[in-house]
Amino acid sequence: MKFDDYAFSAEIKSGIQKANFTECTPVQEKTFNYVLEGRDVYAQSQTGTGKTAAFLISIFHLLQTEKHLNSKALIVVPTRELAVQIKDEADILGQDLNFKAGCFYGGTSYKAQESLLENGVDIVIATPGRLLDFSKQGKIKFSEFSILVVDEADRLFDMGFVDDIRKIFNATKNVKDKVTLLFSATMNPSVGNISWEYMKNPGEIFIEAEQLTVEAIKQELYHVGKDEKMSILLGLLNRENPDSAIIFTNTKHMAHEISKRLDHNGYKNEYLMGDLPQKKRLSIVNSVKEGKVKFLVATDVAARGLHVDDLSLVINYDLPLDSENYVHRIGRTARAGKNGKAITLACENYVYSLSGIEDYIDSKIPVFPTTEDLFLEDTSSHLRFSLNEYKNRGKDNRNNDNRNRDNRNRDNKKEMLETVITLIKNVIMRLKKSD
Repeated sequence: MKFDDYAFSAEIKSGIQKANFTECTPVQEKTFNYVLEGRDVYAQSQTGTGKTAAFLISIFHLLQTEKHLNSKALIVVPTRELAVQIKDEADILGQDLNFKAGCFYGGTSYKAQESLLENGVDIVIATPGRLLDFSKQGKIKFSEFSILVVDEADRLFDMGFVDDIRKIFNATKNVKDKVTLLFSATMNPSVGNISWEYMKNPGEIFIEAEQLTVEAIKQELYHVGKDEKMSILLGLLNRENPDSAIIFTNTKHMAHEISKRLDHNGYKNEYLMGDLPQKKRLSIVNSVKEGKVKFLVATDVAARGLHVDDLSLVINYDLPLDSENYVHRIGRTARAGKNGKAITLACENYVYSLSGIEDYIDSKIPVFPTTEDLFLEDTSSHLRFSLNEYKNRGKDNRNNDNRNRDNRNRDNKKEMLETVITLIKNVIMRLKKSD
């Protein structure tokens, strides 16, 4: 269906037109149909399917209806980057409306966000920690939200926010005429339990990950030794000559090293991971989105929610430990129905993840030979890069040093725990197959 086929207001349709949207994606069409019926929505939908526009346009429409005229909307997200990107899209789609959206997340000063709340916000986009902090201070009242959106619910649960999400649902459950939209890349038991417990007759939407992976993205796999990967990476970049690329690694230490080696070989780039100071992280994300940065090296913190228009290439320098992360990574290209390309390097350290990934996407990733022309000299091979620069990078706000240190320690522990959990899951999956 086309957006014009729906009974949205002229102001909403104007914003849609200015965003250059014409045809609804499947998740948008199904979301609108359920919302217009007055139902909650429980959707399995990956990034790149148009889900953000689906819930933002639904929010705008609901806030213009009589039931929600004097109410507000709350969007709960797992990361600061995702909050900012949703806010940016809300500003585009809602540019002809009088609704004001604002972001609220940790790792940055309370003062500016408190000022935003004092001036009035119609759509609150928040991470759980900062949201509950403001609630305890009485600066955010859950009773004011008659529309609740939870985006990337599975990621929120993976990050340990299960109890916080339950607090948010409990705090809003008695709000009159409340509408809940829950989006998740996967439908794990925790997400299902939340839907069953707190949502009323939700319309269910399932957009399969395999469709995104196999049909829209050209995939290539190269089996290489771990000591050959940098040389092959340089050869691939030279051959592909992409307008833009994201290179994924499994650890932040490797992201730092690859970034420095690329820079030494003439590829100017930035690197992104979870414990960079907030100001630096947002600066990098904005530079990538605006096309000022051609190459980005990233850990999985950027695998979800990082929207880069017309991204040419994704390279998995490391095979991800979690099969789902393969889909999230390569989903950065081929967004909104466009074609894309993803290249994966499988070395002896991570090749054991390959069978699980291929089972998950229900297809074999085409294997290509590592021909001699792909091996280019790494001019940084004799160098060793210190992490001191990484550890001190971007600390221009000294008042946040202690908070940044605490965040890094927490992220280090979380990274280790997620790796162990993933390894256990892979072992269990293999044991089940052997039975």
